[in-house]
Amino acid sequence: AAIFVSGIGGTFQYGFCVSVMTSPSVFIKRLVNQTCLQRYSVSLDQWQISLIWSFTVSIFCIGGLLGSLVAGPLISKYGRLVKQCLLLNNFVAIFGALLMLLSQKATSFEMIMVGRLLYGINSGVSLSAHTMYLVECAPKRLRGMVGVTVATFISLGKFSGQLLGISELLGTEDRWPWLLGFNGFTALLQLASLPFLPESPSFLLLDRGDRQACDKALKTLWGDKDYSAEVEEMMKEKAALQNVHSHSVMELFQNQTVRWQLLTIFVTFTTLQLCGINAVYFYSFDVFRAAGIQEQQLRYAALGTGLCELTTSVACVSPNSLISHHVLHLFYGLLQPNRSFYFPQTHVSWMPYCSMVLIFIFIFFFASGPAGVTAPLPGEILTQSFKSAGYTIACSLNWTGLFVLGMIFPVLVENLNYFCFLIFLVFCAICGLYVRFNVPETKNRTALEIAAEFERMHCKSRESMTKSTEEKSVMGTCETKF
Repeated sequence: AAIFVSGIGGTFQYGFCVSVMTSPSVFIKRLVNQTCLQRYSVSLDQWQISLIWSFTVSIFCIGGLLGSLVAGPLISKYGRLVKQCLLLNNFVAIFGALLMLLSQKATSFEMIMVGRLLYGINSGVSLSAHTMYLVECAPKRLRGMVGVTVATFISLGKFSGQLLGISELLGTEDRWPWLLGFNGFTALLQLASLPFLPESPSFLLLDRGDRQACDKALKTLWGDKDYSAEVEEMMKEKAALQNVHSHSVMELFQNQTVRWQLLTIFVTFTTLQLCGINAVYFYSFDVFRAAGIQEQQLRYAALGTGLCELTTSVACVSPNSLISHHVLHLFYGLLQPNRSFYFPQTHVSWMPYCSMVLIFIFIFFFASGPAGVTAPLPGEILTQSFKSAGYTIACSLNWTGLFVLGMIFPVLVENLNYFCFLIFLVFCAICGLYVRFNVPETKNRTALEIAAEFERMHCKSRESMTKSTEEKSVMGTCETKF
């Protein structure tokens, strides 16, 4: 229940907003031109309409960045939970939905822009709160599996946006405002069910020191059993952090003991956007059009991408708790062979369909690995005092990358055509190599154990380098004496 309630108003909103703009793009562009004709008696050129359209799509990311920056203080104030924080956040989504519903009647594309901005703020806050809540509520043995559900709800949101956008449902000229306002319905659904969720057991014990409330929350979430061993584990973490306050973002940057964890967050979350996955969803019609797919088949080809990611994500929920996070991140490396074939020459009649299949393979590998393990990573590799700051940085990187991608990808498609995805190859390769050699396994380990493993790995590396330098120095001295 906690997974569904937090997910439907959490990362589902993010996924839905990423994919929902593709289907009504023609109608929104028409509204942009109609608004300018009605107000200023000026008909816009195609490049001007495209620029406004790109900004309308990408302003969602600006809102997401703002939301992620306020998420830390909000979560710290109201507790590391979905309850109060997301309760307030749902009102932002509802107001944005009202603007979307009224935009066509008001003949105002600006209302869509403001609505997208509000949706971004809502998604930025909920992405942080949802992920942190699930990581802290899940038992250690199920943390990997539960963490993947964050990505599953993103995939479900993407697929829902594409499914509702087909012409048989809400993807028509009369009904597209209801499509864009659908986020308001999911926000209302979470508002109705949110009060029944308990607070995070980890937060109750470590931040509030309330052992009784922690026991009650554990039984509500995990069932009526004895969880004294889990509580003892949390008490050990509390003892280790007894005199440590919750750190700010600046303190996280300045603290040398977590520099490798911080670098890991930078590398993985930057690559999460710059691997090119969301370019497929933002501009899926343009992507498939560049691949040579016929116009009447574009909508259903785009729907297939969402279905592919969703089914793969659901299938990986159980295996992910068993398969190493280390191995799953190496799927970044396996994405590379597909890149050189993404948009091959269209001289052969069957080549566009080959390109489409390779796009689906790319989505499969993404959903099998990076999609599931990246989102909960800050909560796994950082101790309690650094978690809020870590999620703030991670989400800021995610939204900044998404905004840059949304603005420049149409230009890449226009100028590079079927080579447009090759630019993302470098980012995937760097991330795969970094994770392989610099990140320890996180499965079935506490944050303190992972921090110790980071220290062991990199101290060992430094000691090896120091020893090698000293040996060379000694050899040089001996040779001089001889």
